Amino acid sequence: MIKRDKYLKQLINAKNNGFPKVITGIRRCGKSFLLKEIFRSYLLSDGVSSDAIIAIDLDDDKNIKYRDPLELGSYVREQCAGKKMCYVFLDEIQMVYDIVNPNLTDGKHILAAKNDKETVSFVDVILGLSKEKNIDLYVTGSNSQMLSSDIVTAFRDKATNIKLYPLSFEEFNEYIGGSPAENIYEYMQHGGMPLAVQKSREDKRTYLKSLFETTYFKDILERNNLKKSEAMDELCNILSASTGELLNARKISNTYNSVRHDSIDEDTVEKYISYFEDAFILQEARRYDLKGRKEIGAKRKYYFCDTGLRNARLNFAFPDEGQMLENIVYNELVYNGYTVNVGAFDTVEKDRNGKSVRKTNEVDFYATKDMRSYYIQVTADISNAETRAREMRPYMILNDQIQKILVVNRPIGETKDEKGFTVIGMTEFLLEFIK
Repeated sequence: MIKRDKYLKQLINAKNNGFPKVITGIRRCGKSFLLKEIFRSYLLSDGVSSDAIIAIDLDDDKNIKYRDPLELGSYVREQCAGKKMCYVFLDEIQMVYDIVNPNLTDGKHILAAKNDKETVSFVDVILGLSKEKNIDLYVTGSNSQMLSSDIVTAFRDKATNIKLYPLSFEEFNEYIGGSPAENIYEYMQHGGMPLAVQKSREDKRTYLKSLFETTYFKDILERNNLKKSEAMDELCNILSASTGELLNARKISNTYNSVRHDSIDEDTVEKYISYFEDAFILQEARRYDLKGRKEIGAKRKYYFCDTGLRNARLNFAFPDEGQMLENIVYNELVYNGYTVNVGAFDTVEKDRNGKSVRKTNEVDFYATKDMRSYYIQVTADISNAETRAREMRPYMILNDQIQKILVVNRPIGETKDEKGFTVIGMTEFLLEFIK
């Protein structure tokens, strides 16, 4: 069994806190398995009886009756009646449809239309059930509605949100075993989607490719009432090829126009990017002025939640190692609770003609967590003197007390170079340094 200890601890800490636990994340990252296998095993080992654990799979046709929100609420209360404490798992909650308030329809349960305002939804049921003294409620969902980041807004401050990611490198490495220095290359290429990790090389590639058409794009089209869009497909490819590059809508639009020999406006680009973000396929890192101490500009970088998914969009062509390492470091920093920006600052320098020019310098990441702050540069190798000088140049200019780190994809323990900057190997950084 693949361990998900970080999330198990979050569930244990939130147990019986009076709020529903809403587990969100990209499709197929292991939400149902976390709840119905890992957490259920914990509850049983902690003395909870099996009849006090009630799991309802709403995508099962046997439970179709309970897709009516009021029927669901009534059934759960019946199952928990007379019991001291029940742990209720509602899986695929997005299958519950909205109905018009029965008080307005002579008690009839009528499917709500899009513009109806007086409705009863799964949010109402979840909030209602969570008020019952003997119900501790856990909810997962994995398509259009529940995948959206705005679902948490619907609950406001009345729910505990647990965001699940694909396997971190630590989880992946523990499951695979062997050498971390070797495992990082497999992780870089095929990522950490739980089902993919357990398949053969060719099967995992087929699986990762199919996820977009059969799952992710389908959800996006359904949620936003769209028809099949070649633009969405091509934009996803462009973002895949541009991982770790500074982008804005205009640059992406221009790239699309040159690739497709067709036009797409900037507003449409922004719209589709928001769809990818809402589905947790992408995350953005905004630029941060390291001297002015504020976010700046419209350009930002986009990283895939999983490198295997990113590579699937490019048919697993030989990946740019630097791009993949940067994507992995970003994901792992977020997974470990850091706030992450792209670092930037301007300097005025002389050009070859002696004229003063403004130059923008970039640091891959500025990461903060509690009292910890790091500047981080990521590179495949620094054996080349020119590469090393380029990576270290921003650090030579910055004159502050923030720790400056160079992460290299080589088995190097944490060391200091002659300038006092930290140099560390990729796996050592991921498995030890940022914990």
